[in-house]
Amino acid sequence: MTMSEVDKIRVSAASAIERSRERRRPIGTKSVALRRQHLYKKLGRVLVAAGVVLIGAALFGALIQPLGFIGLLALFVLLIGVAVLFGRSPFPEPRQADLPKTDLKQLAGRTEIWLEAQRPMLPAPARTLVDGIGVQLDLLAPQLQTLDPGEPAAANIRKLVGEDLPELVAGYQRIPAGLRGEAHAGRTPDETLVGGLKMLEAEIGSAARSLAAGELDKLATRERYLQLKYQGIDGEDSPVG
Repeated sequence: MTMSEVDKIRVSAASAIERSRERRRPIGTKSVALRRQHLYKKLGRVLVAAGVVLIGAALFGALIQPLGFIGLLALFVLLIGVAVLFGRSPFPEPRQADLPKTDLKQLAGRTEIWLEAQRPMLPAPARTLVDGIGVQLDLLAPQLQTLDPGEPAAANIRKLVGEDLPELVAGYQRIPAGLRGEAHAGRTPDETLVGGLKMLEAEIGSAARSLAAGELDKLATRERYLQLKYQGIDGEDSPVG
């Protein structure tokens, strides 16, 4: 094997390791929260199943006959089997087709998870923008917890986050790698992707601020209502005893 071949293998291995690291790196806190929630549910199922096995073993030993060494060994093996059976369920990675139908409360987090999987395949400027979009999705997520799915704003956000953003990234990936640097209609696919991501980052941030402003307006209206309703109470003279 020549030195050039060794160098190529080394570069390829380093590139694979880098892609692996990039894939694991979250772009927002909501994706981390969803993965942690799945882990806790999985651990809960393991603990419940193990508890049932232990209770069954205790009842068997108390009412029928002591377990003995063989029984304890069988119990240990059974607990390992329970842990493997209930703990092996992987996190359900979202597909692009699933995002438009995702529950509004989980839309930001599941979109972050989908983007994290696509991020390593994007050019460096686009990866930076994806990180920024993760920040904007984190800002948007709290507003989506209370937003009525029937509101027009909900439909607009679902289209923006669940359709337009994934389709831009997926459309870029459908272009052969060798053609992504070639100009078409004055712009290369790389430039089109970066420009589209910049626009979507701004739009998602604007949507988050608009929803937040709407909530602040509601709070301000409520405060003014209370001030009018109870106006003068503090200034009234207390009755003389």
